[in-house]
Amino acid sequence: MGKDVQELYELGNKLFEEGKFSDAEPVLKDVIVITPKYADVYNKLGIISNLNGDLRTAAGYFEKALELNPRYTEASLNLAVTYNDLGEFKKAQEVFSMAAQIAHPDPHAVDPFIAGKLANEHYKVGNIYLQFNMNDEAIEEYRKAIKLHPKLADVHTKLGIALRNKGNTEEAIVHFVKAKVINPHYGQAWVQLGLSYYMEGLTGLAYEEWEKALEFDPEFKEAETYLKLLKKEEQ
Repeated sequence: MGKDVQELYELGNKLFEEGKFSDAEPVLKDVIVITPKYADVYNKLGIISNLNGDLRTAAGYFEKALELNPRYTEASLNLAVTYNDLGEFKKAQEVFSMAAQIAHPDPHAVDPFIAGKLANEHYKVGNIYLQFNMNDEAIEEYRKAIKLHPKLADVHTKLGIALRNKGNTEEAIVHFVKAKVINPHYGQAWVQLGLSYYMEGLTGLAYEEWEKALEFDPEFKEAETYLKLLKKEEQ
């Protein structure tokens, strides 16, 4: 790298690290025009394009970064997130899997930071499937998230909802209970467990769960509503 390019490279990185993205972008573009061989510059340009809402351009930059350095984990994750935002879920999933494999060939020993990011993306995709009542697909995504990061109360809760939608209430209850153990203050776990008990005819247990949810959060309207409805039903 020549002196002028080195100076541009250092200036672009400095501006980027300072969060001055509009100033950093033209400088980083000048760098790749002169020397188009630096994966980190493409990754930074991808981040800037993503922040500007230009997802397709961002994806192109991240793809180029990975062409130059296939083991560039940060670029892989950025590309996966961008594909997901573009609605290209299959591509996103392929990149997730590749990132995990490259980060550590043993799937049971993925770096915790990477595992957390991957789990979150699976969770988000699962939520989209759940929104459209595609429960089988949602269950698959939530299970992948839990395999990567077993102690996420919200993921266990959503998995429980998808399972209950499929009629598998017993397994759903297991996951709601797990969510409560992981985070006793996560009210949705108590509410959904109460709903599951109610659907099984166990109104006493349902009442206890909803009351407990209100103990943790007195303004939890959902739990309050269910309790009121149950009391009216009993009158």
